[in-house]
Amino acid sequence: MNKQDVALKAPMSAAEFALLGEGKIGYVREIDGVRAAELIGPIPYLPADARLFALYAADGTPMAIAGSREAALANAFEHDLQTVSVN
Repeated sequence: MNKQDVALKAPMSAAEFALLGEGKIGYVREIDGVRAAELIGPIPYLPADARLFALYAADGTPMAIAGSREAALANAFEHDLQTVSVN
């Protein structure tokens, strides 16, 4: 593939991009207690600066929150998701 081939291809729409990897790919991102509360509601006794890990579906839908990266990856494995990590 050369530059001309790339230039001729239509870019993916936001909707098409969101569906990419749907049901097959997920990603793990480190979050803090504030973000966790935004995702699932108030969490008693959880410090705002708590270090947690969220598993998201390819389209950005939160699927799970765990106390370690390993636990988040295990959850992805249980859902048959290929995972990638994002900073």
